[in-house]
Amino acid sequence: MNIIKTLVVLVILYAIFLFSGYGVTVGSSKNAAGLGLKCQYLTARGIVNAQYLHSDNGVIGVANCPLLKKVADIVDQ
Repeated sequence: MNIIKTLVVLVILYAIFLFSGYGVTVGSSKNAAGLGLKCQYLTARGIVNAQYLHSDNGVIGVANCPLLKKVADIVDQ
């Protein structure tokens, strides 16, 4: 019974990500001598990369990758 509930939850989450166009953070890495931050987002259509300006305190750019990101490709457009 727990496997069925888990599958139902995963299908619902997949549908939400598919039709909303959002992705969730799955990885990040610093680049360009620590001035850039490359974030990877898992969407329903695959993995999307985003580049941000980075600073440790978040004054210029971002300190960490945002948890959710709106991507350009949405299925219902």
